[in-house]
Amino acid sequence: MYTSFFGLDEKPFAITPDPRYLFMSERHAEALAHLLYGITEAGGFIQLTGEVGTGKTTVVRSLLERMPGHADVAVILNPQLTPLQFVLTICEELGIFMRDEDVASIKDLVDVLNKRLLDAHAKGRRIVVIVDEAQNLTPQTLEQVRLLTNLETASQKLLQIILIGQPELRELLGRNELRQLAQRITGRYHLDPLSKTETAAYVTHRLKIAGANGEIFTPAALRTVHTLSQGVPRIINVICDRALLGAFTRDTHCIGPALVRHAAGEVYGRRFGSPWMKALALASIAVAAAGVTFGLWQLHSAPQDDRADRTQAALHDPVAAAESITTAAMSSTGTAPQAEEPGPIGPATAAAEMDIAMLLEDQPHGTSTENAFAQLFSLWGGHFDPARGRPCDQALQQGLQCVYQQGSWGQLRTLNRPAILTLIDDHGNAHQVVVAELRDGAATIKLPEAQQTVSVASISRLWYGDYLVLWRPQVTGAHSLSAGMQGENVRWLRAALNTVRGQPAAANTSDYYDEELVRMVEDFQRRYRLTVDGVAGVQTQLVLDTLSNTGDAPLLLTRTDSVQGSS
Repeated sequence: MYTSFFGLDEKPFAITPDPRYLFMSERHAEALAHLLYGITEAGGFIQLTGEVGTGKTTVVRSLLERMPGHADVAVILNPQLTPLQFVLTICEELGIFMRDEDVASIKDLVDVLNKRLLDAHAKGRRIVVIVDEAQNLTPQTLEQVRLLTNLETASQKLLQIILIGQPELRELLGRNELRQLAQRITGRYHLDPLSKTETAAYVTHRLKIAGANGEIFTPAALRTVHTLSQGVPRIINVICDRALLGAFTRDTHCIGPALVRHAAGEVYGRRFGSPWMKALALASIAVAAAGVTFGLWQLHSAPQDDRADRTQAALHDPVAAAESITTAAMSSTGTAPQAEEPGPIGPATAAAEMDIAMLLEDQPHGTSTENAFAQLFSLWGGHFDPARGRPCDQALQQGLQCVYQQGSWGQLRTLNRPAILTLIDDHGNAHQVVVAELRDGAATIKLPEAQQTVSVASISRLWYGDYLVLWRPQVTGAHSLSAGMQGENVRWLRAALNTVRGQPAAANTSDYYDEELVRMVEDFQRRYRLTVDGVAGVQTQLVLDTLSNTGDAPLLLTRTDSVQGSS
């Protein structure tokens, strides 16, 4: 739309990876150097962490392109595997021939893998396993990973393992029960966001690759981009793309700070005022309140600026922080939701399943963030008003809570709640659609003016795992329940677990989180493929609430189609 207006050959800020736009900042180059150095060493573990959108995938892609010629690589993109599946995936990635009877035994698989490692060592070759999204590895699978590094000769390890993940990976490896694995990590690097200078260079670099002949963003605009994105490349892309579109609609070839703030407001779903206006407003308040004690108290207790709010939210309210990330990743198409309250879910408007790409083309104005939240709220009997602030804040006011995740169809079926999926079409545009129902390989998509049955396969082609669900927490106060806690929340947890296990409700259910309850929670987590830590966090509570559904919450699958724990 705006490419010809700015003299560009293509959109420079598409969020889909493109090797031509590779920008190696000093941090990315240093992280890559750490990985390359680790590969040439004597085996063990290398750990690379970074926040969502900081460019870990870019580093991995660069690593694969620069991999030494004597190295064979196995890449695991979906680490939510059992120990057996994990070892099997390594063998498959390395092209190891396996008999049918080998794939059922982890011992046989390890024996086959060890033979391949010894053969490679004899030929002077290295075997490298790269695990992306490693924060999703279960403790049991991590222990199996550790055991694989025991495959060695008298002089060196035979397997080099690189763990790539979000900051939660550091917390996971910091657990006491995983200390043996942590001690084998020979290199650690954390990928920080871009600096102010690097952000400006990043934006300029992408514009030049796309064909820009002159400056489009003023220096002040680039500083504003860094401030509002905090240097996260993925968010930089979304803000700059919206700013270019905004400049096109206003018929201006120069983007200043005000236009960047307006674009960021569309991305985040809230307004960003000029820092000069904030300073002037604070000065006016100070003058008006001078000499008045109550006025001074009000001045000192006023909220901090938006960036401080967001930082505190990330520290104290991870759910709200996750919502901020997902809203930043979901670029709105600019249309407001319909004023009428949508009706209840019924039969799909078309019996035949269609390709989701056709639906996105037919209804380009129905897949904005605002519309998606309006449809999801309606499924819960709620109401979303774009003018009333952040969607997840409105959810809390209606007794609901947002949960943002990256996962798979299997996880969605386990959670069994309607979800907002972020889809990226073939042109690099982001769309938010509500999946209201799953059945027999088909999904019901709920849009403002219609709903349509589409094939799950067509969604998978455009879906990279980002989704958001709503749920109604049964626990008040603390987000997580753990050993040593006591009260009605613990009583509910124990009673719900007993119900799911088919045991009758006890007359005097204990309200103390003891070792018995820890084991019950671990058994539940193991059965439903959750992180097994004995702590009833949001994920555990959500699945437990789904299984003991009171009947007033919308379900993604009917009872007959629901996925059971062992499926």
